[in-house]
Amino acid sequence: MTSRAFAAAMVALFAAVALLFSAMPETMAQQVTPTASSVQEDELLRALQTGENVSGRVSIPDRQAGELIKPDNKGWADLSQGTLQTFAVGILVVALIGLALFYFIRGRIALEGGFSGRSILRFGWFERLAHWMLASTFIVLALTGLNLVIGRAVILPIVGENAFGTLSSWGKIAHNYLAWPFMISLAIVFVLWIVHNIPGRIDLEWIKQGGGFMKKGVHPPAKKFNAGQKIVFWCVVLGGAAMSYTGVMLLFPHLAGTGADWQFYQVVHAVVAGLLSAVILGHIYIGTLGMEGAFDAMGKGEVDENWAEQHHSLWAREVKSAAVSPAKSDEAIAPAE
Repeated sequence: MTSRAFAAAMVALFAAVALLFSAMPETMAQQVTPTASSVQEDELLRALQTGENVSGRVSIPDRQAGELIKPDNKGWADLSQGTLQTFAVGILVVALIGLALFYFIRGRIALEGGFSGRSILRFGWFERLAHWMLASTFIVLALTGLNLVIGRAVILPIVGENAFGTLSSWGKIAHNYLAWPFMISLAIVFVLWIVHNIPGRIDLEWIKQGGGFMKKGVHPPAKKFNAGQKIVFWCVVLGGAAMSYTGVMLLFPHLAGTGADWQFYQVVHAVVAGLLSAVILGHIYIGTLGMEGAFDAMGKGEVDENWAEQHHSLWAREVKSAAVSPAKSDEAIAPAE
């Protein structure tokens, strides 16, 4: 084939292809237009105003990711950024004001007989390790969670965008990963102390007398844990379990179910965290500033004998009788001289 013949053949081929495309129906041409059926900007703006659902097609397994606009989410966003923020700030402010008033009205609960200089072992090293792991992880979780709720409104204006972004990024990592040692220590504490935190009749008497907090010189009898400590224990166990379950649902949204389910778990998580934080503030106050000699129990594991007699008289007698019993038994079997 000569070069002229080849050129003529190519011209004829291109002409045939052009004639074929020009003969295609207009509807077929529209079908191959990639943006013909896409959502336009004006449609998105109209959906925002009218509350319509806007969804698209996704190739990933999570079909819910195709929901671009969902009217129900606006109500949840308003709840998270409005009501929950007010609740979180309000309950902490109320708790702090209540503790401050209690301190200025009642004052620090003093050790009336003074320190005897004799100590009683209250908590072993493993109990204190579990307690401090639970306490430290909860404090970090509470602070980083509070930052997610009110950080943008309170902390951002103070530290600026760059510092707030860095703080929030590290806070999110800490919140996600410290949740696991929190759950482990919560389970350990439950196993260690459940036997001492079963409510009994003696707890009713302790509650009737206000735990001895309202009047000086009043010291209702108590075992290793009094009624107030039992209330804190069950708040921590039940509240911690609720936060752990809902937290796992938030970490793994595919386990939560629908988007509405995830939003429900998020609200429960935030509400329980706020309530438990208020309880823990009271617990921290009593264990440090509020009661003389109380910190020694978790600080060094031993408490003064007078402190034990004043606040946990039944437990103190049990410990002292157990320590004296072997000596008495040795005297009983010793031969007379």
